[in-house]
Amino acid sequence: MHLTKDTLRADVLRHLTYTLGKDAPHASAYDWRMALSYAVRDRIMGPWFQSTRRTWAEGRKRVYYLSMEFLIGRLLQDAVVNLGLDDLAREVMAGFGQDFMGLVEGEPDAALGNGGLGRLAACFMESMATVGCPAYGYGIRYEHGLFRQRFEGGQQVESPEDWLTQTNPWEFPRPESAYTIGFKGQIEGERWVPGETVVASAHDTPVIGWQGGWANTLRLWAAKPTTLFDLDRFNRGDHTAAAEPEALARTLSRVLYPDDTTYQGKELRLKQEYFLTSAALQDILRRHLAAGLSVADLPAHVAIQMNDTHPAIAGPELIRLLVDEHAMAFDTALETARACLGYTNHTLLPEALEKWPTYMFGTVLPRHMQIVERIDSWHRRTFHPPHYVGIVKHHEVRMGELAFIMSHKVNGVSALHSELVKTSLFPELHRTHPGQIVNQTNGVTPRRWLAMANRPLSGVITQAIGPGWEADLDRLKGLENHIEDKGFRDAFQAAKRQNKQALAGWIAASQGVQISPDALFDVQVKRIHEYKRQLLNILQTIAHWHRLRETPHASAVPRVKIFGGKSAPGYAAAKEIIHLINDVAAVVNADAQVGDRLKVVYPANYNVSMAERLIPAADLSEQISTAGMEASGTGNMKFMMNGAPTIGTLDGANVEILQEVGAENFFLFGLTTDEAIRRRETPNQSARAIEGSEMLKIVLQLIAEGRFSPDQPDRYHGLLHRIWHHDHFLVAADFDAYDAAQARVDQAYADPEIWVRMAARNTARSGFFSSDRTIRSYMKDIWNIPPAL
Repeated sequence: MHLTKDTLRADVLRHLTYTLGKDAPHASAYDWRMALSYAVRDRIMGPWFQSTRRTWAEGRKRVYYLSMEFLIGRLLQDAVVNLGLDDLAREVMAGFGQDFMGLVEGEPDAALGNGGLGRLAACFMESMATVGCPAYGYGIRYEHGLFRQRFEGGQQVESPEDWLTQTNPWEFPRPESAYTIGFKGQIEGERWVPGETVVASAHDTPVIGWQGGWANTLRLWAAKPTTLFDLDRFNRGDHTAAAEPEALARTLSRVLYPDDTTYQGKELRLKQEYFLTSAALQDILRRHLAAGLSVADLPAHVAIQMNDTHPAIAGPELIRLLVDEHAMAFDTALETARACLGYTNHTLLPEALEKWPTYMFGTVLPRHMQIVERIDSWHRRTFHPPHYVGIVKHHEVRMGELAFIMSHKVNGVSALHSELVKTSLFPELHRTHPGQIVNQTNGVTPRRWLAMANRPLSGVITQAIGPGWEADLDRLKGLENHIEDKGFRDAFQAAKRQNKQALAGWIAASQGVQISPDALFDVQVKRIHEYKRQLLNILQTIAHWHRLRETPHASAVPRVKIFGGKSAPGYAAAKEIIHLINDVAAVVNADAQVGDRLKVVYPANYNVSMAERLIPAADLSEQISTAGMEASGTGNMKFMMNGAPTIGTLDGANVEILQEVGAENFFLFGLTTDEAIRRRETPNQSARAIEGSEMLKIVLQLIAEGRFSPDQPDRYHGLLHRIWHHDHFLVAADFDAYDAAQARVDQAYADPEIWVRMAARNTARSGFFSSDRTIRSYMKDIWNIPPAL
C-alpha cells in the first residue's frame, strides 16, 4: 500500500483540524493519537468495501464466528503493521514532536475477553482477513468488559474497566442494523409472545489482513431499550420503575461474565448469550435473504462457528427463526441448522460445559425449551444413542450436548484435546456420530505476536531469511541454516537483551522493583486457575529461595519470576493463590541476603498490551497445567515464536510443541494424562507425595508457620489442608519432577551458547503454530469455503 510521508502527514493534520476541531499547537497526545487513528482508518476503508463488494458479487459463502469474547487489544499499531505503515507512522509523528509508541500506549485496551478463548477469536479474525476468508465476527460491545485488577494488601480487588470513556475511532455505529430480542413471556398457540424485549444495535469494526489484501467485519451488539422509559409512570412519580426498560438493556451489555453465583447472575448470563446469538442469526438471515437467496439454500452460503458453549443456543434459535418466521417444517429446519453450525470445544472441565436449570431456561426462553425437548426426542428417535445421552437431564439443559447434536462438525483445539473430547468428554456421542469430531490445533497471528510485539527479533529474522515470512510462517524453518553462524546467534541474543532491558525499565517504573537483564526471565501469564498450577510455580519459587538462603556462597543462575493473570471474582481458591504469590514476592524482594539472585514480580491487570511487553522478553515459558486439563493453550505458542523454551507437562498443544521443537529444546516433566487419572485413584496420594519430598515438606512448613504472612500466621492453613488432603490438580505429585526440571533449566541457561541455540530453534520451528494454518484447515475441513485471495 503506497503512501508518502507528505500524504500521511497531511491526512493527520486534516483529521486534527476537521474531525477533532484542534490546531497543532494546542493538541494533546489524545488528539494526535485520534488524528493518526482516523488517518490510518481511512486506508482500511478501500480494502473493507472492496472485500464486501466482492463477496456479494461472487456469491461467496461467509463464515460467521459467534463468540462471547473478542480480546482484540489495541488496534492502532496492529493496523499500522498490517498496512505496512509502521516506519512511516513513526517518522510522521516524530515530525510533529510525538513519540509513536507513547501514543499507542494511550489507546485503551478493549477488555472484551477473559483469556485464551477471546484472544484466539481475535487472532482468528485477523487470520481470516489475511488468508481471504469472507467472515463476520459477532460479539457483545461490553461497556466495561472484564474487570480491572489491582492489589490491596496482596489481594485481588476488582473495579470496572472503562475502555469506552474515550471515543473509539475504530468502530462505526450501524443504527439501521438493529433487531428486537425477546425474553420470558408465554406461548400462545404456536407463537411465542415475549414478556420483555430489548434492541440489539450493531457497531462495526473493520479487521484488516496482512498488507491490506482483505478486510472483514467484527460486529458487536449493544443493548438498547425498546422504549426509553414509561412517561406515565414517571409523571406519577414512580421514577425508578419508569426507567426499568433502560436498566434491563444496559445491564445486558454492561459486563462480561457477570458473577453467576446468584440466580440473578445466572439469568443475566443466559440472557446475554441469547442476546448475542439471536441478534447474529437475525442479521445472518437478513443478509442471506437480501441477496435474493432462499432459506433452503442457507448451508451453501452460511457457515456458523460456535466458539465454545456460550452461543450453543444458536441451534434452537435458528430452528425457531426458520419454523416460526419462515414457515419451514421442523425436521427440515433442524437439518438446515445442523448443516450450517460447527462447535469448537475449549475445555475438558465438566463444570465449564454450561448447564442451565430447566426452570430458569424455560422461564427465560419458553419457546426454546420446547424446541430443545423436540431436538432431544428427534436425536433419540433418529440415532438410538445409549439411554444416558441427552440434552435435558436431571432437570438441566446441557449446552455441551446441545452444541454437539446441533453441529455437523465438532472440533477440539489440539491433537491431545481432540482425542480426549472423543474418549472422556463425549464418548457416547462420539460412538453415535463417528467422524463428527475433528481436530483443529490452535494458532496465533504472527503479525501481532512477532512482527508487531517484537521488532528487534523480527528485524533479525528478516535479515536472515528475507521479508514475507509474516504471511508464510513455515519459512521460519530457514533460520535453522543460520543457527551455527555466530553472527546470527549474537544478533538473536542482542534482540532478546533489548526486549529484556525494555521490560526491566517498565517493571522498575511501574512496580518499583529493580531487576537485572542478565537474570533468567521466567514467565507464567494466564488466567489464575488451580489446573494451570500457578501454585506449583510459587511453591517451587519458595524452595529456590530457601536453597539460596541455605547456601549463600554457591553459584546460582539469577532468576526473575514473573506472574500475570486475573482470577474470576467468585473463585476463592484462585484468589488465595494470588495472595500467596504477592506475599512471597514481598518477602523475597526485601531479602538482602538473596539480593538479585531471585526476584518475584506480579504486575496487576494483565491484558493483551502487557502480554506484548512480557512475551518478547521471556527466557522461559511456564506451561505447567495438570496433564489432561488444558485444551490447547496459545500463550505457549507465542512464547515459542519469540524464542522462549518451554518448561511444561504433556498437556494441550505442549504435545505438538514438543514434537515440533524436539525433546532437547523443551524442559518436560510431570505425570501424563493416564498417570494423572491413576494417581488420583490412589488413596492419600497427596500426603504420600509430600512425605516422600523433603523439599516440599520444608516449603509447606515455611508457609504454615507464617513466614510469608507474619501478620496472620494461619492465613494459608486452608490452602495447606487442600494440598495435603484434596490435591485434585496433583501439585504435590509433580513437585519434585518440576523442581528437577527447573535445575535442568539453570544448567542450560548457565551456558549462553547452549541457551541461544535452544531459543533460536524454538523460533525456527514455530511455523506450524500460525493461526493462518489453523484457519485454512477450518476452511477445508469444517466450513467448506475456498479463499478469496
